[in-house]
This record gives sequence, structure tokens and C-alpha cells, in this order.
Amino acid sequence: MPDPSPQPEPEGRETSHGPSSWIEALLAIASSRAELIRLEAKEAARKGTNKAARVITAILCFTFGWTLLLAGGIGAISQLAGWPWFWTALVIGTIHIIVAAILLRKSSGTTTPLFPVTRAEFQRDREWIENLQKNPKSNA
Repeated sequence: MPDPSPQPEPEGRETSHGPSSWIEALLAIASSRAELIRLEAKEAARKGTNKAARVITAILCFTFGWTLLLAGGIGAISQLAGWPWFWTALVIGTIHIIVAAILLRKSSGTTTPLFPVTRAEFQRDREWIENLQKNPKSNA
């Protein structure tokens, strides 16, 4: 009956836990981090696009509101009686400026940091490397 206990490898030969597994582990970590960065960059681009759309919309609303307020102001100066069209233009212009202010305020609010998962993974990697450097034999 064969001896079930593992035989020690002769000196000078690599085992399955030798340098090739370290290279594979490092390549796997690098690959997973690259994929994580790609996913989070996609999310950051989506958030940036949404913010840019809000800013552009706010600028358009402000421009439209300013134009209506100007037209309403000119109409108000020229017509000092009754309820002519300019009061409507002034109200609509004011509404557009309020919408623009709300959009700008919302787009400049506090944001979550970009790449939160990647940052956490890099922190865990740093801790793992520090532990590995402190106890190189215990992790082999």
C-alpha cells in the first residue's frame, strides 16, 4: 500500500505554491482591479453626464427666463396699466429662473467620492501586503 503522507519536494524545484502562484495571484489581482476600475469609471461617466445635463438645462432655463424678464420689463415700462401680456412674461421668466436655481443647487450638492469600491480594495491590498511583509513565512 502506498504511503499517503506527502513527500517533501527536492531542493531547487518549485512547488505549486512557489513563485508561479505568486505571479498568477498578482496577475489575478491586477486583472480584478482593472475590471473594477472599468466598472466604476463607467458609473462616474454616467454621473458626470447627468450633472452636465442638469447644468446645461439650468443655463437654458436661466437664458430663457432672463429673456422673458427683459421682454416683460420692457413691456411693463411701455404699458403702465391693466394686465397685459408682460405680466405673464414676468411670471414665466421668474418660474424659469427659480427652476434654474434649483437645478444648479442640486448639481453642486455634496457628492459621493468616486471609485469607492476600488479604493476599499486597494486599501485591503495594502493591508495584505503589509501583513505579508511582516510575516512572510506564515502566509506561504
